[in-house]
Amino acid sequence: MNYDLIIIGSGPGGYVAAIRASQLGLKTAIVEREALGGICLNWGCIPTKALLKSAKVFEYLQHAADYGITVKGAEADFQAVVKRSRSVADGMSKGVQFLLKKNKIETIAGIGRLTKDKKVEVTSEDGKKTLIQAKSIILATGARSRELPGLKQDGKKVIGYREALNLPTLPKKMVVVGSGAIGVEFAYFYNTLGCKVTLVEYLPNIVPVEDEEVSKQLERSFKKSGIEVLTNASVESVDTSGSGCKVKVKTKTGETMIDADIVLSAVGVVANIENLGLEEAGVKTDKGKVLVNDFYATNVQGVYAIGDIVKGPALAHVASAEGIICVEKIAGHQPEPLDYGNIPGCTYCSPEIASVGMTEKAAKEAGYELKVGKFPFSASGKASAAGEKDGFVKMIFDAKYGELLGCHMIGANVTEMIAEAVLARKLETTGHEIMRAVHPHPTMSEAVMEATAAAYGEVIHL
Repeated sequence: MNYDLIIIGSGPGGYVAAIRASQLGLKTAIVEREALGGICLNWGCIPTKALLKSAKVFEYLQHAADYGITVKGAEADFQAVVKRSRSVADGMSKGVQFLLKKNKIETIAGIGRLTKDKKVEVTSEDGKKTLIQAKSIILATGARSRELPGLKQDGKKVIGYREALNLPTLPKKMVVVGSGAIGVEFAYFYNTLGCKVTLVEYLPNIVPVEDEEVSKQLERSFKKSGIEVLTNASVESVDTSGSGCKVKVKTKTGETMIDADIVLSAVGVVANIENLGLEEAGVKTDKGKVLVNDFYATNVQGVYAIGDIVKGPALAHVASAEGIICVEKIAGHQPEPLDYGNIPGCTYCSPEIASVGMTEKAAKEAGYELKVGKFPFSASGKASAAGEKDGFVKMIFDAKYGELLGCHMIGANVTEMIAEAVLARKLETTGHEIMRAVHPHPTMSEAVMEATAAAYGEVIHL
């Protein structure tokens, strides 16, 4: 079984790379051990967004009176919410299956592994082994929930994101350990549906990769909604011997014991590089990641790696972009390397968070003289009309040349707004050009123009 390209893993890196390869005329096969679409479509990005949408609808119903509407007896059917989420994920996975078939990509079910002589051994569910080979092989095996030594997951009381998507019943109390995107999204979801949530973060701020002002705003919003937020805190131990969990948390002021039904470990992900045959094939790794060049070639001729198993943000859109660049290079094109400084990050709790580029702190540390402007959604007509006044847009410019160094947003639907800043940075647009680009009124996106104007002392609506 000979191909031009074999891809191991069908997540947003693998399947996108496969489709682009087919478009470029490469005979392509994709090996998948579980469900097409990988973690993102089946147990990550897509089903979590379905859960979060249900939570948002329930939140609207709870506050319907604020909009002049009377709703009586609204209840959240937890099992129905989870069932809808699974249905959405299943539909998306079938969509990937259709796209692969449409593009004449062969899908091979099983576990793929490199051999010494640069072939791929596929082990099917019944244990049968098949050898396939290609001129080029792309590893796109993604990542899984990271386990801390003192916080072992048992899948029942101490769980990862996968179990959090599919719990049989709504817990009454939950401790969420880690406040990255996964942690805060689940904290919002479970809190909104009526679970008492405690969010524990080891660092001084929640969502610690974000601009500090964004972190502080989310903490205020979470506390207002009833989530207990503990920063500068660590989980020392979890006793699961009883009916629930007794969680010992160390804080600045000492140790405290928290009772919970479930502990969700959301402390990041770890790359799936085990049992891939990397050692046998001679592929170099470092600190749990596969080493690659700017076009994702490993040290072994004809073997490439993309997505969560290489250095860079573990994000679906990053894996997709890497896959396209990698395949175009294999096909003899001349793609430009990915600009990792212009990757947007989105977090879909409520309020949402979206950002790109440098934080204000990072820009100062890099030696830039800055012009910083902020526009609160409390001053936005559209946000007021929508009843979504929490949050702001913050724009950071280099004072010398007007370059947009960073954009940071927190508020309703800001994940739909961040692409404007990404495009502005890609096109090297200046602050004056953003200000003079007419933004429609009334919209949330006007805040981008207004925050830019604020940076230059020309803001109108503040």
